[in-house]
Amino acid sequence: MPISLGSAVRTEFPYFDAHPGSVYLDSGATSQRPARVIDAEADFVRSDYAAVHRGSSMATGEATWAFENARDRVAGFVGAGERELVWTSNATDALNVIALGMADASLGLGGDRFALRPGDEIVVTEAEHHANLLPWQRLAAKSGATLRWVPVDALGLWTIDALREVVTARTRVIAFGHVSNVTGLIAPVADVVAVAREVGALTVLDACQSVPHMPVDVAALGVDFAVFSSHKMLGPTGIGALYGRAELLDELPPARTGGSMITVVSMESAEFLPAPHRFEAGTQPVSQAVGFGAAAEYFGQVGMDAVWAHESELAQVLVDTVRGVPGVRLFGPPAGERRAALVSFAVDGVHAHDVGQFLDDKAITVRTGHHCAQPLHRALGTPATTRASASIYTTRDDIAALGAALSDVRGFFGADR
Repeated sequence: MPISLGSAVRTEFPYFDAHPGSVYLDSGATSQRPARVIDAEADFVRSDYAAVHRGSSMATGEATWAFENARDRVAGFVGAGERELVWTSNATDALNVIALGMADASLGLGGDRFALRPGDEIVVTEAEHHANLLPWQRLAAKSGATLRWVPVDALGLWTIDALREVVTARTRVIAFGHVSNVTGLIAPVADVVAVAREVGALTVLDACQSVPHMPVDVAALGVDFAVFSSHKMLGPTGIGALYGRAELLDELPPARTGGSMITVVSMESAEFLPAPHRFEAGTQPVSQAVGFGAAAEYFGQVGMDAVWAHESELAQVLVDTVRGVPGVRLFGPPAGERRAALVSFAVDGVHAHDVGQFLDDKAITVRTGHHCAQPLHRALGTPATTRASASIYTTRDDIAALGAALSDVRGFFGADR
């Protein structure tokens, strides 16, 4: 698919009609939504809004069908099987569902294969988003396990060889990002899964920055769990997804308990439904699920091979553009190496927040700060970076505008003297 995919689909996104001439390069944080996704959620609220899985009315049946049909769409989009996709409030919540379930298992509340004991190890990388770090820190503290991490180099990159040096026979969990939200590094998933299987460890994949940008088949990848968010893939906020192999989900203790996730309840005990509903206590984000399903359907119609081809080209344009500006340091894979379409950089003599404000004054939206990855930025030797990230509606003109504005930053702040 040629690079024109960006301009070809841009008219389907109302945001750009509301902000003519703007450049939106913050899709790694939250992507814009096409009109059909907005309409799908709004039409459900207008016509079919009701409680799901509660009662026997026609209204409940119609709402439940829409809710579960959305689940089928999202599950099919990522290659998950029947009963293998759980709704969560976001990807952060999904990671906590896994970690909290393992904490309960470690207390003897079911799921022996998930129980951790002192001396067991949890492995992450130094590049992780806080969402894929803090839950494991907490699990280690609760269970007595040891948290270990794979170090990154000066560009913020880690390698499979470095992972092998950290993993031991006591490793029980390896949690890692498919694509770094700071460097754009694409992890060698198959190699990580192979290392994990050698020691019998579970693999947890943070797929937030991969599912919206490249073909992802979680079953084919071989990971045990994966998480991703709707709002990063053209869908609503307030909903995410947890993929887990069915037999694992059925054994993992549910992190939250209450209505709608049980079979039998007495005053002394309760029995839980099979996955996925055992993890969906209480009232669910029904309309958001419908929007999430519509976003998955939209991506399916565009074709993820086309999306990846488009964004692969944009990735190299971003790298070349940023590297071509004097006084700007680019982190992540070097030019010519495979990476996602996002770049993080530092401008010599100018704080990232000032860079972001300057770009914002030029109607260019980027992300500034530590991007919920303080340990990684500490390793990079900078407290903050500026990040530009693309999506299917991003064009070469957007990136050219970024480059032109970036060339003026140091002069504006007097940092080129």
